[in-house]
Amino acid sequence: MKRLIALLKLGLQRLRKYVSPVFLVLLAVSFTLWYISKLDYTYTTDFKVDVNIDGQRITVPCVVEGKGSTLFGYGFYSSSRVSIPLEDIKHSIVEHPVAVEGFADSVSMVQKIRINPVAMQDALSVRFSDLKILSVGTLPELDMPKK
Repeated sequence: MKRLIALLKLGLQRLRKYVSPVFLVLLAVSFTLWYISKLDYTYTTDFKVDVNIDGQRITVPCVVEGKGSTLFGYGFYSSSRVSIPLEDIKHSIVEHPVAVEGFADSVSMVQKIRINPVAMQDALSVRFSDLKILSVGTLPELDMPKK
């Protein structure tokens, strides 16, 4: 390990003979300014949003479009957790057969909530007004709320 560090220091000393520290600083400044100028463009990317629907948390995969600076802010600084009441989303109730343990031929019906993806897209678009939600991926079915 000590030998590796010594070789690294020796390599940096030799590099200083050929490359000026002022050049490296100006190179870093120019890269930063270039990156900032590119953030003004419009980009499309995949984005995952954590949604709380009446106490049940799901992750919604979305394709969003927005300015680079906005996407950068949502990606690093902003929380992507959203709380949406079930009443605000168009949904339907579906029933699935489930085998009952201990009984060979017994089947019970379990009710689940299926959310309309277009309604979820509309609800997210209202909450993320500075991003354009282009599409929403597959949504899991939710358990019926306890009464």
